[in-house]
Amino acid sequence: MGHNPERIPVLAMWSAPRCRSTAFARMMTERGDRVVVHEPFSQVVDFGEVEVADRVAHSEQDVLAALRAIAAQQPVFFKDTTDFHYPALLADEAFLSAATHTFIIRDPAEAIASHHALNPVLGRDEIGFARLYEIFTAVEAATGTAPVVIDSDDLLDRPAETVRAYCSAVGIPFLPEALSWQPGMRSEWQSTSKWHKSTSETAGFTRGRSGGAEAVAADPVLRAYRDYHQPYYEKLRAVALQP
Repeated sequence: MGHNPERIPVLAMWSAPRCRSTAFARMMTERGDRVVVHEPFSQVVDFGEVEVADRVAHSEQDVLAALRAIAAQQPVFFKDTTDFHYPALLADEAFLSAATHTFIIRDPAEAIASHHALNPVLGRDEIGFARLYEIFTAVEAATGTAPVVIDSDDLLDRPAETVRAYCSAVGIPFLPEALSWQPGMRSEWQSTSKWHKSTSETAGFTRGRSGGAEAVAADPVLRAYRDYHQPYYEKLRAVALQP
């Protein structure tokens, strides 16, 4: 059981890549009730710098400081992906316990198929479910409570019910009008636009074409990756909200 410092109005959503977190963040933008920050941790690791609202961060520590500073003025939502490892985040117990950290998951075979289509030299660890579970357990240790998890299949099958359950769990109002939006590529997605093309073409939570799981099962390397990450998904799935 960790200590519980002053809460800060930062709502985080952590995701393995290709688990539909961009669509969720698009809904958060549509709500209009908080600053939405797109993948600050993964971008600072990948590119060496990232814009966090009106600030430029050059390290994980800078990102953490910027999120705290923005939250002192107005509520923040950020989403990020676990294709990288974030040691500074994991070491910042105050941030782990003061912000509200939530998690979104997807069947690993489907996520791997989508990821591999965009990155054919995909490595095991950047698939991200093991790292996602590491952040989950760090937050759980810091707060003494299991964080909120949603399964993106529930989000697509029952969007209103799933978002309503999420909002209730994190203590924000449910805004049904934010469940639909205008299609289009967002400015904050430009540096990583190929990863967000599918979301840019949507106007709500909709299921794309599938069949990827069979291709993963037929490929020995991808199948081994799936088998490595599946237990972490199962642990998170076991505590996911049931809308």
